[in-house]
Amino acid sequence: MAHRPKRTFRQRRADSSDSDGAEEPSAEAEAPGQQTVPGPAEEGPPSGGGRAEVAERPLRLRSSRGRGRVWASSRRPAGAAPRADGGSGGPESRRVDLSTDEEDGAHHSSESKDDASSSSDSSSSVEEEFSSVVDIPDAAFIQAARRKRELARAQDDYISLDVKHTSTTSRVKKNSDEDPESEPDDCENRIPFTPKPQTLRQRMAEETTTRDEETSEEGQEDESQDIWEQQQMRKAVKITEGRDLDLSHSSDSKPVKKFDTSISFPPVNLEIIKKQLNTRLTLLQDTHRSHLREYEKYIQDVKSSKSAIQNLENSSNQALNFKFYKSMKTYVENLIDCLNEKIISIQEIESSMHALLLKQAMTFMKRRQDELKHESTYLQELSRKAEASTNGSLPADEKTQWILAEIESRRAQRRQARALSGNCDHQEGASSDDELSSADMTDFQKRHGDILQDHKKIFEDVHDDFCNIQNVLLKFQQWREKFPDSYYEAFISLCIPKLLNPLIRVQLIDWNPLKFDSIGLKQMPWFTSIEEFVDSSMEDSKKEESSDKKILSAVINKTVIPRLTAFVEFIWDPLSTSQTTSLITHCRMILEEHSTCENEVSKGKQDLLKSIASRMKNAIEDDVFIPLYPKSAVENKTSPHSKFQERRFWSGIKLFRNILLWNGLLPDDTLQELGLGKLLNRYLIIALLNATPGPDVVKKCNQVAACLPEKWFENSAMRTSIPQLENFIQCLLQSAHKLSRSEFRDEIKEIILILVKIKALNQAESFIEEYHLDHLKSVIKEV
Repeated sequence: MAHRPKRTFRQRRADSSDSDGAEEPSAEAEAPGQQTVPGPAEEGPPSGGGRAEVAERPLRLRSSRGRGRVWASSRRPAGAAPRADGGSGGPESRRVDLSTDEEDGAHHSSESKDDASSSSDSSSSVEEEFSSVVDIPDAAFIQAARRKRELARAQDDYISLDVKHTSTTSRVKKNSDEDPESEPDDCENRIPFTPKPQTLRQRMAEETTTRDEETSEEGQEDESQDIWEQQQMRKAVKITEGRDLDLSHSSDSKPVKKFDTSISFPPVNLEIIKKQLNTRLTLLQDTHRSHLREYEKYIQDVKSSKSAIQNLENSSNQALNFKFYKSMKTYVENLIDCLNEKIISIQEIESSMHALLLKQAMTFMKRRQDELKHESTYLQELSRKAEASTNGSLPADEKTQWILAEIESRRAQRRQARALSGNCDHQEGASSDDELSSADMTDFQKRHGDILQDHKKIFEDVHDDFCNIQNVLLKFQQWREKFPDSYYEAFISLCIPKLLNPLIRVQLIDWNPLKFDSIGLKQMPWFTSIEEFVDSSMEDSKKEESSDKKILSAVINKTVIPRLTAFVEFIWDPLSTSQTTSLITHCRMILEEHSTCENEVSKGKQDLLKSIASRMKNAIEDDVFIPLYPKSAVENKTSPHSKFQERRFWSGIKLFRNILLWNGLLPDDTLQELGLGKLLNRYLIIALLNATPGPDVVKKCNQVAACLPEKWFENSAMRTSIPQLENFIQCLLQSAHKLSRSEFRDEIKEIILILVKIKALNQAESFIEEYHLDHLKSVIKEV
């Protein structure tokens, strides 16, 4: 695109010291007629086939412009003469040079754009047509324009810097005729820095010339503006014509396809048309069926989406669900934090209570063993008729006498208590002997009360929602009722026993399963709360019900059984019938009625049963002692030896009975090994064999047979008893043989009845036939 010429350029006054600024603007402003030279170059199209001609033209213009730059300089040699007239030749030449520079830059930019954008044949043809219209001047025209510019520079249209104007002007004219490039360099000229003094006439002539130049300059600017506008309009018209030409050329180039009548088509009949139509129909039917299937699928998707939307709309608000879960999470976290903080106090109070009961149990055991040791030693000394010496042994004798006095005092108190209660069949030695002195009892009660006070302070600063088992279970019950799926997916039935463990242990601190008046587990608040929680479980499925029903057995297995095991190992006294009976009651309820999940309870159950068997074995080894004295020492039933032997025998019978009370809980093999093998055959049978046959022996044998479980002899086909009772049967037969030769013949029937009870039928029949006791055969037939 051609550059728009500037509208106002004014020549600088003659008194300016810088000639460059005065000449270059005036040259650009005062040569509007010279723009006809670069005009055709600017009118060339910016792209297309005319690129070659346009590219050649700037090269020619650059060569001429290189030479013109020397003479177009505003600086004159020192010897140049000032020009007389103010002609326009110099400004016109200067304008040609500047226009050439502008054309050069414009052509370079247009060429770079043409190379990047033009690639089609139609645009190339249009550009070739445009390039043919451009009128490129020849060398003669360019040389004439150059000379015209040189003559214009030779005129005095500016104030020369050199005083010798005449010589300088003539020199310039001479040089221009010979060689345009022989102009002297600017560095060789002497530049005057002060203007030459002028006369009044010269100044008046200069002012007149300046006014004329300004008038002519304004006219030239208007003329230049009109020429530039006409050029732009011609360009627009040419570009539009080129586009129309391109479109018409492209439309004309498309060939029109004509129908060739010489081509012959194959013959067509109805069968071919019918076959093609059937094929097309089959394809359309297949497509239709596939569309129907897709349609049905979409219908089902729409229905399922509508049902899902309806279910979501009918379901509870998600915000409320989130609020509930968040509150439940916060509650469980607070509950766990509370229990973690209180578990230390719970363990301390449990340890204190256990230590108090253990101390009491160890006191009874140690006292019993000490009394047995001192009494046995005393009787041995009496049997040897040895007198106590006074050299160092007197204190021991006094201690023994004091212990014996204490023992007799407690026995007298027990006999008095039995007489008041009407229990006259009690045997000496069958008592537990667990009385405490008043001082010991006071101290025990005081410490026990202190522990209970500390026990009450454990949860005194805790809200009921975090220490009351019923309130805790109520929270989980609400969860189970509102969101059963998430409740069972979270396996809450496995978490509840762990959460309730500390709370149940607090309630079990004052629970002693060895006391005959201890409260049963079913009567405890935590037990009833868990039962209600299990019973109120939702009946969605049997699997879910069974998962909640395991809670009670899991709580017993994790909390109650370990506490029972600790009581059995350290506190339980197998010689105490009251403790054994109470312990059996609790164990039977736990092990039989609430062992619904055998796999879960098996480990705790086995540990408890092993502890029971081990504790009874230790009792047999440590507490059973039946001395054997000469018959002369025991013939007198009132002698100390006889009384001591009787007490020890009945103490063994008591332990024998307590062991066999575990029938149904402990395995039969364990009971037979402990009760029959270790106690009956090792201690009791020996005492019976050494006793004088008579009613007392028969009474003791009846007590032994009464302790045996009937379960062992339920088989009606049994003719012989169990192997562990073989020694007992021989003892019975031996006593019967002795009684048959004595005056106590009526006692033989009692022995026969004992043999029949323990299923020793073959031995009983043999004895009856041997002694011709035909009246006793009916006893055997009744069995």
